[in-house]
Amino acid sequence: MIERGIRRRTSVLALLAFSGAGAGYSGQAIIDSMLAPAAKENRRNTEGDIVVRKDGTFLAAWSDFYGGSRDDSAARISAATSSDGGKTWSQRFTLQPNIGKQNVMSASFLRLRSGDILFFFAVKNSPEDLYMMVRRSSDDGKTWSEPARVVRERGYYGMNNDRAVQLASGRIICPVYFTEKVWTKTEGFRTVSYYSDDDGRTWKRGRTVLECPQRGAMEPGLLELRDGRLLQIIRTQMGMIWHALSNDGGDTWTSPEPWTMAAPEAPSTLVRLPKTGELLLIYNPTVKLGTGHSGPRTPLAAAISKDEGRTWSLPKAIEEDPAATYAYTSVTFHQERALLTYYYAKDGLLSLKFKSIPVDWFRED
Repeated sequence: MIERGIRRRTSVLALLAFSGAGAGYSGQAIIDSMLAPAAKENRRNTEGDIVVRKDGTFLAAWSDFYGGSRDDSAARISAATSSDGGKTWSQRFTLQPNIGKQNVMSASFLRLRSGDILFFFAVKNSPEDLYMMVRRSSDDGKTWSEPARVVRERGYYGMNNDRAVQLASGRIICPVYFTEKVWTKTEGFRTVSYYSDDDGRTWKRGRTVLECPQRGAMEPGLLELRDGRLLQIIRTQMGMIWHALSNDGGDTWTSPEPWTMAAPEAPSTLVRLPKTGELLLIYNPTVKLGTGHSGPRTPLAAAISKDEGRTWSLPKAIEEDPAATYAYTSVTFHQERALLTYYYAKDGLLSLKFKSIPVDWFRED
């Protein structure tokens, strides 16, 4: 049933007029640039995020791998700025040096209602030792505090790029995945929430741990629904995004179940559109169970839901090269545009791409 539905969805994708430049779109132009191109000595630039400074410039950060392209290769968090809406970028600079035995990676920015910016990243020491840290800026990203730990438990605890959220209540919540030891035949990922009620200065672990079949519950994302509940979406190997709900700000959760969207074993990004309040999902729509990652991470597509995720528009391609793969998307809204970063992988190189898309593009047939 899943594969039939995906074949139909993929055939629809093939019929649409895809273009990275937005062919057929009647509004403003789409801005497309290679933020951090990979090279032989720097084969991977991935897991990025963007924060908009008060003067309108963009600050982007990402995992900059200088010791190979594996998840455990040496990496720092690099950054660059843009003052022309993302058309061009400054020379990269180091935002967070490598303080791990293996690397630091997976950048998340969170602009707080207080005006401060939080910058989250992972410190990786071994297959059994990964944890999240946070730094704070009170001067719009010019200077940053010393890193402080969010996760203090032992184990392999990670959070994807662009995942931290602040709720209407003011609570800050980080959706975390964990396992005792990664890359083993018996590994089983689970998810748990970490939250702060004092503007990110201290952190508590939520009470509920979520589990899914096969490799487990991986790389969760969060969104606050209109009725005040929290929706957690979860990467799985089941050919579907799974989900759980929370009535108490992420402390406890319902048992995870399949959600309303099919996807391979790849992270999906869920956000709410400004003004209209519709949900926007950016994901890989092609599922092929029994293959690597349960399907290719191409195309990269967007879908809209007007009813809080119960039904969705047909997917609309953001990227469509069948010889490339795309994943780990971040979304930041600014002046009625969606600012996206995601990796673009081709010929063994993983570059970080930027795309600025008018919000109306996602809603236009």
